[in-house]
Amino acid sequence: MSRACADGNYFEINDDGELTMVPGSMGLRQILTFKTPGTFTFKKENYPWLSRVRVIVQGAGGGSAGANAASGQCIVRPGGAAGGYAESLIEASALGATETIVVGAGGVAGTGNAAGSAGGSSSFGGFAIANGGDGGTAFQNSATSLDAVSGVTGTVANTGNVIASGGGAGGGAIRLSATQGLGGAGGDSRLGFGGLARSTEGPGTTSRGWGGGAGGPVSYGAAESGADGGGGIVIVELYG
Repeated sequence: MSRACADGNYFEINDDGELTMVPGSMGLRQILTFKTPGTFTFKKENYPWLSRVRVIVQGAGGGSAGANAASGQCIVRPGGAAGGYAESLIEASALGATETIVVGAGGVAGTGNAAGSAGGSSSFGGFAIANGGDGGTAFQNSATSLDAVSGVTGTVANTGNVIASGGGAGGGAIRLSATQGLGGAGGDSRLGFGGLARSTEGPGTTSRGWGGGAGGPVSYGAAESGADGGGGIVIVELYG
């Protein structure tokens, strides 16, 4: 009579006498990625084998302000701040039947001489929350004299039981004369990079990846818009 042996690290006999997998022994089984700004629902019942989840949450970056200097004058703008980052490891037993996933939208670019708007927060239920970065300011007035403007403080107060960190600050900007200046770089995020600092006249610069702040524009007498901040992202790793 033949006999079969099963590794007790991976298999067990349930109350019905059936041979089953030990919960948590299968490792990573599926990855869900949410990139589009909006609200989504995670349903635990769709994954009956679920043992735990690891969530990676990136908040969106701030947009940069617009710049519209008078003829023969100059305005430079700072960069927007990056979104924060949060990461949590959650046992399946701690999850609700449904959990809400939010992906923050990048902050909107300013036009004229209006400030950029803040990026939206991203989250997975109440387990991991990453705040959006602030938009770039529009404090500098049109002129020709030397002037510097501060960057935008990076976001703080994120929530995560593994990692919770703020985003990078937006870079400051400096005007040297009517025809020389430097727009501020956007803040870097954990999952992306901010827009570059520019010295030539032109609009704000875009970020790369996820959650970076927009770079600030430079105006030598022409209207230049800011740029939108980088959008957020939520990644859900499912373990069996």
